[in-house]
Amino acid sequence: MIGKLLIANRGEIARRIARTCARLSIPYVAVYSDADRGAPHLEGAADLVRIGPAPAARSYLDGAALIRAARERGADAIHPGVGFLSENADFAAAVEAAGLIFVGPRPDTIAALGDKGRAKALMAEAGVPVVPGSAAASDDVEEVERLIAATGYPALLKPAAGGGGKGMQVVTKPGARAEIASAIRTARSSFGDGRLLVERLIERPRHVEVQVFGDGAGGAVHLFDRECSLQRRHQKVIEEAPASTLPDALRARLAQAAVAGARAVTYRNAGTFEFIVGADGAFYYLEVNTRLQVEHPVTEAITGLDLVEWQLRLASGAPLPLAQEQIHARGHAIECRLYAEDPAAGFRPAPGRVTHLAWPSGARIDSAVEAGSPVPPHYDPMIAKIIVHGDDRRQTLARMRAALAETAVMGVATNLGFLAALAARPEVAAGTAHTRLIDEVLPELLGAAAPGALAAVAGAAVVLDAMPEGSGPASPWQASAAPYGRHALAQGAPLGAMVLEIAGARAAVRVLSARRGAVTVEAETAGMRLTATVEGGRGSGGLLEGMLDGRRWRALVLPDAVEVIIDGARAEVSRRVRGGPDEAEATDWASAEIPGLVVAVAAKAGERVARGDVLAVIEAMKFENPVTAPRDGIVAEIVCRVGEQVEAGQRLVRLAL
Repeated sequence: MIGKLLIANRGEIARRIARTCARLSIPYVAVYSDADRGAPHLEGAADLVRIGPAPAARSYLDGAALIRAARERGADAIHPGVGFLSENADFAAAVEAAGLIFVGPRPDTIAALGDKGRAKALMAEAGVPVVPGSAAASDDVEEVERLIAATGYPALLKPAAGGGGKGMQVVTKPGARAEIASAIRTARSSFGDGRLLVERLIERPRHVEVQVFGDGAGGAVHLFDRECSLQRRHQKVIEEAPASTLPDALRARLAQAAVAGARAVTYRNAGTFEFIVGADGAFYYLEVNTRLQVEHPVTEAITGLDLVEWQLRLASGAPLPLAQEQIHARGHAIECRLYAEDPAAGFRPAPGRVTHLAWPSGARIDSAVEAGSPVPPHYDPMIAKIIVHGDDRRQTLARMRAALAETAVMGVATNLGFLAALAARPEVAAGTAHTRLIDEVLPELLGAAAPGALAAVAGAAVVLDAMPEGSGPASPWQASAAPYGRHALAQGAPLGAMVLEIAGARAAVRVLSARRGAVTVEAETAGMRLTATVEGGRGSGGLLEGMLDGRRWRALVLPDAVEVIIDGARAEVSRRVRGGPDEAEATDWASAEIPGLVVAVAAKAGERVARGDVLAVIEAMKFENPVTAPRDGIVAEIVCRVGEQVEAGQRLVRLAL
């Protein structure tokens, strides 16, 4: 067995690998960037090594520094985790050249399967069905246009060196040069290779993958299949194992194809063969992820196996731990990916600091974020993976809905409400979801709580927060820190009134009655009036929580705001009222909304632009974020350039009338 392991990653996957190391009594080395100093993934490590400054290119992607740290700290193996260098053939080769064990496939296998064109040819030779499309790849916009024309519309652009859906782009008609250029840019920045492969787009397919392990000598087994059809921007959102409503014969053919593909390349260690399945039951090879998958916990849940342990044992030279007939599946498992992102703002990453957390009981939580933890702007914004297991799919889905309802994250925007809405969709319950479902029903998944409900909960939370705990009077007037004074008394508001602000609009809240466990308020905003009794009190993690008309809410009262979560959707209600949006003039500046790297400047001095036109593009947390014109005008000044790192709020382009 490996004597000492360096975990060349961060966040929840580093913590996940560390758990197996601790169980197997394998000491491990944890690495960190300046942004991760003191991060939870460093706990329990035998050695800690600073690997570089915050940007990933100068820390977690610095292969030489990682290898040097392993050798200096006496590690004999490196586990790359997921992302970063996990599918980098050059890094794997350098690890082995340094006399260390790379916990993963051989470098030549990573290189062969990482090149989408070459991998497609290898799978076709092995008899695995492949999607029609180009055999060549290119990073020239005009050449890609020609490949699309030859393939036909709609077409799918895939980074030749990519994986995990990153940088994929759908083209439905000619004249898509901007989309092609963006895909090339994303591929180059993410994988160091801008070449794109063009394939025919299979409409409304399901995404089904098969977990495999190989011994590097021709032996291979599968650990059943997973469904990953619930995707956004080709990134998986909810995964489950096994795939739902899949005919047994088709399930068997998928597993056979994956094992045949693994044997054809003499696969070593863990890998995932991904397929798309058409409505007619035909399936096609998509790609191989030559690493552990983010969604591996659902496979662990149904098999009872530790996939990281399998990786470590195989890397140590041991044979496959079990034969195919010894591997069994039980029940059903579902995983949701919880991200720090703002669904209402196009799922823009939302770095910041998590102030409070509440996790569900009865669920597995894979996370490296704790109360007080920052979510840095430099890396993937995942907060946690929530995993549940049950006897069957119906029970498991019900448990996931309950788990999402019990979860609360304060301090940053998250996709929690989006996940809850998605898990409640009838298509998900019926097992008929496909990879385009989220795009088709997205407006229905982004429903925010009504301003009246937010105002009612926020007002009630202010009152409940000010009430004394324990025995004694329950009147807010007798609290040690009452939210308002007697002067606030107003006609029709026996216990006072307050003015709040929600998304720039004022809301008047009148408190009609208050006692421990329930506050009755009348909230008026945008001409709408709501009278409601808000039930609640102090809950877990210091948060206030309760029910409003059958909907679960949580709140955190701050000096000048109230953070409110209703059915998973988060909003911030200001207690410091400012002028409304109609009282403020539109800004002359287009500014960066989040920190990141400027990857494109579309604005040209002197040109006329309309409100909403893209002026620049910032890459942050693995996504491109457009900076748009705040109003109509003429570009008067451009104060940013491609390759520049900018901060949130930094002015980039000035407009004149």
